[in-house]
Amino acid sequence: MTKLNLTRRVMMAAASAAFAFSTPAMAEPVVDSIHFLVPGGAGGGWDGTARGTGEALTAAGLVGTASYENMSGGGGGKAIGYLIENAASNHGTLMVNSTPIIIRSLTGVFPQNFRDLTLVAGTIGDYAAIVVSKDSPVNSMNDLLAAFDTDPGGTAIGGGSVPGGMDHLVAAMVMEAAGKDALAVKYIPYDAGGKAMAALLSGEIAALSTGFSEAVDLANAGEVKIIGVTSDDRVAAYPDAPTMKEQGIDTSFVNWRGFFGAPGLPEDRLAAYQDAIAKMYDTPEWEAVRARNGWVNIHNSGDDFRAFLEKQEQQIGDLMRKLGFL
Repeated sequence: MTKLNLTRRVMMAAASAAFAFSTPAMAEPVVDSIHFLVPGGAGGGWDGTARGTGEALTAAGLVGTASYENMSGGGGGKAIGYLIENAASNHGTLMVNSTPIIIRSLTGVFPQNFRDLTLVAGTIGDYAAIVVSKDSPVNSMNDLLAAFDTDPGGTAIGGGSVPGGMDHLVAAMVMEAAGKDALAVKYIPYDAGGKAMAALLSGEIAALSTGFSEAVDLANAGEVKIIGVTSDDRVAAYPDAPTMKEQGIDTSFVNWRGFFGAPGLPEDRLAAYQDAIAKMYDTPEWEAVRARNGWVNIHNSGDDFRAFLEKQEQQIGDLMRKLGFL
C-alpha cells in the first residue's frame, strides 16, 4: 500500500481549491458606479428613494459604488435643467423623479418635460398620507374636516411641493372627495418634505400632505399621527393608519418614483442601468428597503415607462383642469 505524505502547503492548496469549487464566485457589478441626482433637499421622498435604491443596489453587489447630490430649486427644475445642459458629462448620473415632473411641466413651473430626458425606469409607488403632530387634537380625517368647516383659513395644510404640486394636489383631491371646496384649502408650500415635516412638528401648519413612506418613521417614533392614507387597503408597513376610503372619502392615489438619465445617454449605458434595476427586485436587500419604507413595486422600463407617463400626463391634466389648477 502506498502511503501519501501530504505537506501542509499541499493540504492548504487542496482545501482552497475545494472551497473555490463549492463557493459561487462573486458576480461582477452590472454597473461600476451611479451618481444619484436628487432634485430636492434631504429628508424628502426623492432623497429617500435615491438613497434606498442606492443602498439596495450596492449591498446586493449590482452596483459597485453610489454617491448622492441634492440640488434643490425651481420645483425640481434646477436639477432637470442641469442634467440637460451638462448631458455629455453626466452619463454616470441618474436623476430620481416622480409624478411632479408631469404636474410641474403641465403648470409651466419649468419648460422641460420627461420627453427631454432619457427614460430609464419607474421603480416604486408611494401612497400619499395626511398626518398631524402627536399633540394635535385631530385624530381622524373627520376631525380635520370638522376643523376645516369651522375655520378654513386656520386649518392650513402644508406640503413639500409648490402650489399646484404633488402634495397640494393630493390635499385637494382628498378634500374634493370629502365634499369640500378644494380651492378653499389653505396650502403652505415648503422646499422638500423634511422642512414641511418640521413645520408640522412646530405647529406652523395643522396638517401635512406627504408621502406615506416619509411619515412612517416619525409615526413609529410617536412624533406624528397618520390620519389617512390614499391606499385601497391598509399598508403593512404601518397598519394603524386608516385609509381614506374606510373613513368615507372615496379616493385613492399612488405616486410613482423612478429614474431618468441625461439626454443622449448611450444605449449600452442605458441597458446596464435597466438591467441592474430589473435584477434588484429579486434581492433580499431590495425587499428590506422596500418593506421598511412601505413602497409598492411598480416596475416600468423603457417604452413601458414612456406609455405609463403619457397616460398619467393625460389623467392628471384632466384632474387639474377640473380642480382649477390649469
